[in-house]
Amino acid sequence: MSKDVKPKQRLGQVRSRRKRIIGWVVLLALSAGGGYAAYKKYEETATKVEVPVVKVRRAEFVISVKTRGEIRSVRSEILAAPQVPEVRIVKLAESGRPIKKGDVVVEFDAASQEQQLLERTTSLRTVESEVVQVKASHRITDEMDGMNLMTAQYNLERSKLEASKAEVVSEIEGAKNRIDVTISEGELSQVNTTLKSHEVSQNADLERLQFKKEKAERDMERTRSYLSKMVLHAPNDGIVNILPNFRSQGSFGSSLPPFKEGDRAWTGAAIAEIPDLSEMRIDLKLDEVDRGKLKLGQQLRIEVDALKDKEFRADLDWISPIASVMFRGFGASEKHFPARATLKNLDPRLRPGMSASAEVVIESQPERVLIPIRASIMHQGKPAVYVQRGQQFDLRFIEVGRRNDTEMVVLKGLNEGELIALENPAEAAKRAKKL
Repeated sequence: MSKDVKPKQRLGQVRSRRKRIIGWVVLLALSAGGGYAAYKKYEETATKVEVPVVKVRRAEFVISVKTRGEIRSVRSEILAAPQVPEVRIVKLAESGRPIKKGDVVVEFDAASQEQQLLERTTSLRTVESEVVQVKASHRITDEMDGMNLMTAQYNLERSKLEASKAEVVSEIEGAKNRIDVTISEGELSQVNTTLKSHEVSQNADLERLQFKKEKAERDMERTRSYLSKMVLHAPNDGIVNILPNFRSQGSFGSSLPPFKEGDRAWTGAAIAEIPDLSEMRIDLKLDEVDRGKLKLGQQLRIEVDALKDKEFRADLDWISPIASVMFRGFGASEKHFPARATLKNLDPRLRPGMSASAEVVIESQPERVLIPIRASIMHQGKPAVYVQRGQQFDLRFIEVGRRNDTEMVVLKGLNEGELIALENPAEAAKRAKKL
């Protein structure tokens, strides 16, 4: 056989090898594509870390004291129950409604007082009748005493006249006449003593009856005054505020319910309040650490919870020198200093009892570069922040100034509008991996 002659190959074997090669190539391509896609997916997942950021802003820097308070009226009229035990309320104005001067606010059941007034009026008339009777009796006695006195005086004078005849009558008759004079003088003295006794007795009777009459008059006038207080009128224009009934049985943990029609009020119980809305104030509670930062005359910014669209101004005009302690139960207590500020601007919608936030400005610096305190970290003993550059964060040292509870002033190192991280990006990445 010649060397140039090639061995024979079957046509089917060549095609089968080509198919296998093409299959392996396709398989490798698919494997490579899947691996690349998985890698990209992993890369996207691995690099997706949410870091909270905030813009550097330029604004007024304020150091202030913030607290909560309640709106009150500077002048309020309290309508209280009269000095009558267990009076029952039969009519009561609606709380929160406007009222005019002279309108009925509270009306009590006056039936018992009307009965007492009738009884005491009758008692007074009875005493007056007794006085008339006693005076008439005294006049009769005085007339009888007068007759007795005249008789005794006449008898004495007659006896003296008879005794004067002693020179012309017998000695025995003269002695008898002198004895009659002595007897007449004794009778006259007895009559005078009786007259004085009657006078003392009559004066005592009249004084007793006069005291009884005056007491009956006082009782009647007191009952009449109570009866006049069974209806309480509004002393001025304002808003009715029905006060809590401290003797009512409220549910545990809830505030006491206000008075209502049918309730019984005790003597002097405060039923309703009519505040004067022309002058309002805010009552505050200051923490001990803030007490020393404030002084009288400082201005407050007031934000009433129910009136978010308006800002109020007030001047601090009173701070208690003594702390008030409020016990919370289970041995816990809270100490604060009461304070008060008068509002400078009012609103027709403002009502006593509204809750409000108050801010007292201690120091103010206009146009300062500000960042949140939590955005600043200490690196190598110096303050620094993480500044966002695209998807990366660069550490940058800054120079800081004054700070308050939430923000600080940046003197150097940052510009307005830059984005800074509110936490360390590395820590955020670690937390993301754990998730």
